[in-house]
Amino acid sequence: MKVAVLGCGGMGAIHAGIYASLANVQLTGVCDANRQLADTLAEQTGTVAYYSFDDMLANADFDAVSIALPTYLHKEYTLEAAKARKHIICEKPIALSLEDAREMMNACEENNVRLFVGHVVRFFPDYIHLKQTLDSGKLGRPAVAHASRIGAHPGSWFHDEKLSGGVIVDLMIHDLDFLRSCFGEVESIYALNAKQEELDYALVTLRFENGTIANVEANWGYPGPFHTKAEIAGSAGIVRANSLKSSSLQIVKNKASSDSTGSVVIPGSPGYRSPYELQLEHFIRSIEDGSEPIVTAADAYKALELALYARESAATGKAVYLKGGNAQ
Repeated sequence: MKVAVLGCGGMGAIHAGIYASLANVQLTGVCDANRQLADTLAEQTGTVAYYSFDDMLANADFDAVSIALPTYLHKEYTLEAAKARKHIICEKPIALSLEDAREMMNACEENNVRLFVGHVVRFFPDYIHLKQTLDSGKLGRPAVAHASRIGAHPGSWFHDEKLSGGVIVDLMIHDLDFLRSCFGEVESIYALNAKQEELDYALVTLRFENGTIANVEANWGYPGPFHTKAEIAGSAGIVRANSLKSSSLQIVKNKASSDSTGSVVIPGSPGYRSPYELQLEHFIRSIEDGSEPIVTAADAYKALELALYARESAATGKAVYLKGGNAQ
């Protein structure tokens, strides 16, 4: 499988490095308008640097492309890649609006290419264990869940909610997607959101149609290390995960001065593979054999929908009630 990477910042560097290491993948190009970023990443991964997507489309041979650009550029380049008949692996969130997300999905369907969205939390061992324990029935009837995702403000374009979607759409969306994979569709959403110059904090309460209540916290502005926590409690037990306690090694990649993607934190242990590697390997396999991925474009759409409903609730001060997945 020949793959290219569009965007050479934090996430693009992770994607390119993984592709360069996979035995069944050939990295044929990396692209960024920032020539220094593109040249450096190309040298690190042994591939060719391009400075425009049009140039890469015209001169690089690839079957799939990772789009690791700021969120506000996802739609534009997904549409271009789909028209060029390239399979697409796009970083989350899929888009900033449901209309844009649907247009992206339709373009991929019309051009007979696959669209994958990087909701990588589904591939983190702690979260896999949480869901496996829930699905095993050991917890009994699920009742309450908590999830939090906390770190420093990434700065740059993330300050502009029109470009990033804010902490709910960009960060909390990981946990909204994961919890929906655990408990199904949401019945109601109530959200609070506090913002200052270097702070974007949100607290969201979800009631699922199966009766489970979930409290979800996301914070850009925490002065300490990035960390996540999650727990699921049922009638017969409780299971917890805490990234600060479960990891014997924590890798924090600081952003370069020219990198506007923010820091990328990969909590883990020397004994297991990067969740990003597991995710990309899984997506490549799905392209090769046509199988359904663990997280689909439709899942990414639903996660965005929940995030936007949460923003609506925070803005109005009222709960949003859903029936059959749609606001009432």
